[in-house]
Amino acid sequence: MEAAETTILIAYDGSDDAKAAIAFAGTLLAGRRAVVLTVWEPQGMASARASAGLMMTIDDSPVADEAVGEAMRQLAEQGAELARQVGFDATPRCEPGALAVWSSIVEVADDVRATLIVTGTRGLGGVKSLLLGSTSDRVLHHARRPVLVVPAPDKSDLPD
Repeated sequence: MEAAETTILIAYDGSDDAKAAIAFAGTLLAGRRAVVLTVWEPQGMASARASAGLMMTIDDSPVADEAVGEAMRQLAEQGAELARQVGFDATPRCEPGALAVWSSIVEVADDVRATLIVTGTRGLGGVKSLLLGSTSDRVLHHARRPVLVVPAPDKSDLPD
């Protein structure tokens, strides 16, 4: 398959881990088409999780959902710009997560016929990890496509 035919799906949430994943993927895959995906939970879903004691609720109004959606669109564009800077032909994409962020990533990868899914790691510790699992772990185990999970940059390797 030629580089021009491949599509790389990059999961992007604005974290340092996601930025490191884009940078690393660029060293290996520059010149390819990339879809930079930001997924978020609509406030209604977040409120349902909050009622189960899993997170704090914010405002669950449609206005709040629209504001969050706009912020997530801007975040996806920021990720696409970072991907362009490292050599990808990148476009942003946003999706509200119907059930879970990881399942949306897997579904979008199928939708765009991604050759590879790229994601950073985000460690959840202790009880949260047991209850929720990590997004990258779920993507890795449920995707029907290859997945590149880029570990967080070692802080000791970063310049002062």
